[in-house]
Amino acid sequence: MVTTSEELEFRDRICLPILLAAQNADGGWGYQKEKESATEPTAWALFALAAAKSNDESNDISSAIFRGRVWLRSAQLPNHSWPAFVAYPEGRWLTSLACLALLQSGESEDRVVAGAKWLCGEWPGDSKLWRVVIQKMFAKKNLVRQDSSLRGWSWTPGTSSWVEPTACALILLHDLSIAKINIPEAEKRRAMAEAMLYDRMCPGGGWNSGNSEVYGVAGEPLVGPTVWALLALQEYRDRAENQLGLKWLLSRRESIQGPGSLALAHICFQAYGAEAPSLLPALGEMHERNLFLGNVLVTAMCAVALGAPAGWLRWQ
Repeated sequence: MVTTSEELEFRDRICLPILLAAQNADGGWGYQKEKESATEPTAWALFALAAAKSNDESNDISSAIFRGRVWLRSAQLPNHSWPAFVAYPEGRWLTSLACLALLQSGESEDRVVAGAKWLCGEWPGDSKLWRVVIQKMFAKKNLVRQDSSLRGWSWTPGTSSWVEPTACALILLHDLSIAKINIPEAEKRRAMAEAMLYDRMCPGGGWNSGNSEVYGVAGEPLVGPTVWALLALQEYRDRAENQLGLKWLLSRRESIQGPGSLALAHICFQAYGAEAPSLLPALGEMHERNLFLGNVLVTAMCAVALGAPAGWLRWQ
């Protein structure tokens, strides 16, 4: 897939000005303009601006990136994880996104390594022995079809493994491996988490956030989890499971209603080199309809999708 001049023009004319105008005085971004700075939209805004930096003649983007990285570094907790919001200081899966955003700059390797070590030491609640024993004691036949010994990462510490946070952590660990940054336990966690994602795949292709089958009923795949799983597993792009998931995603492309989901799907198609229609005019129509509802995270995702495939999301 080749990024068109029309897509870049839409990114530069629509998406980037929204992101620049939405940056808070503290350097971070909230989910909406003038809302409290948060880790997720800040990381995605940095992804988007970094991809467009080479075309910036005014240095506005460079300044915004610098301030955003300062905020992101300051938000890291003493245990080296990142919270969703500074006001709620508990480490979250968002540590993966924060590390990826800083890893792009090459300026904060020590913080990235510390964050990755925290991730590798953070096991989900479904790995606790007492919980595993109770699940086996009271499990009903055919209640859930999954291998409970396979674990990834959770949304919130102490809870179960889920697809999206597991995929984000895997992307970070892959990028650290490529950068020759060794993290203890990384390979062990990667192998188990990759196996978990394949185990959670829905029978007909694609992923949802949780179980692939409950009470003998196949789970319904969703765009977001499918994109993240495929991106995390793209090293094995020729595997039958990957191709089945990609086929499912391609089949749903025309029915995607939200700009964020459409952008994520397009990023996945770019990573896999799949032929898919341009983001325009569908994205343009969505923006004209409601201006993306002023959602900073969605705008940043769209900006990333409209540019050249980002290295942290495309491995080959």
